Amino acid sequence: MSTTTETFTTPLADAQVQSDTHSQIGLDWVGMTGIALPVELAGRPVNASVDIGIDLQGQKGIHMSRLYLSLDGLTQRELTADLLKQTLEQILSSHAQTSSKAHLRIYGDILISRRSLISNQFGWKAYPFEVEANLQNSFKIKLKVGVPYSSTCPSSAALCAQVMQQQFALDFDNQAPLLPQSQVLDWLIKHGLPATPHSQRSWAWVTAMLKIAEKKLPIIELINRIENILCTSVQTVVKRSDEQAFAIANGQNLMFCEDAARRLIEAFSHQCQFNEITVEIDHQESLHAHNAVVRTHWKRDHHAA
Repeated sequence: MSTTTETFTTPLADAQVQSDTHSQIGLDWVGMTGIALPVELAGRPVNASVDIGIDLQGQKGIHMSRLYLSLDGLTQRELTADLLKQTLEQILSSHAQTSSKAHLRIYGDILISRRSLISNQFGWKAYPFEVEANLQNSFKIKLKVGVPYSSTCPSSAALCAQVMQQQFALDFDNQAPLLPQSQVLDWLIKHGLPATPHSQRSWAWVTAMLKIAEKKLPIIELINRIENILCTSVQTVVKRSDEQAFAIANGQNLMFCEDAARRLIEAFSHQCQFNEITVEIDHQESLHAHNAVVRTHWKRDHHAA
């Protein structure tokens, strides 16, 4: 059977708008995940991925292309709360008869240049992030960032200090008051670390509920705040002077996972930018084959004076 040009002028079939007995079963979320999308965040390009979806009532399927095409607007200027709200409104408008809520999740890594601790060198560090926006009657937006840092176990440090104390007493047989300083210093260099505390690369995941009036997504401010609170962020370029400074920072900031979580909650509860914070701490232990984890949440009391 030959195909004529008349075939291409007839309206195309639209199976999505059809209805059957099963179409009356509502679906909470229908859409797409893992869409590649270039966006601008904090003034820099980011190779991001996007999940996009809506609910569905009374129709066989949604028009996936309408959702996909709505994402192009997110690539035209810097990502903001207002731009995300406009995109979600466009998504719902394209499915006005079938959907009442829309969801967007944008995630990837943002690269930030970081200065070394002492040697004044610079290197790039990747920070994972998620921006989640929802529209159902009202608009809500959350920003989540992951910050890697080092954590030295307080218990391990205390046990190692005890070993050093015992070794010193054993080597000098309680003659320390009679020892010249040079001999003590020499002993510290040669034997002062009979045991070393364990530490590990750790992650702080902080999710902030953003205010709708935010002009820009405060991703760099949030990352900087977390690093300043924890004091032991992992480094990029490291010379010997930087490594020593890093060891000092770890020694001055011994942390269980509980300590890190409480530090963050305490600090964020005393600032006014965010009204709701979720903290997840993950210490990827070097002592155990499992991780030590904390999850906690804080919300401002709006009725407080």
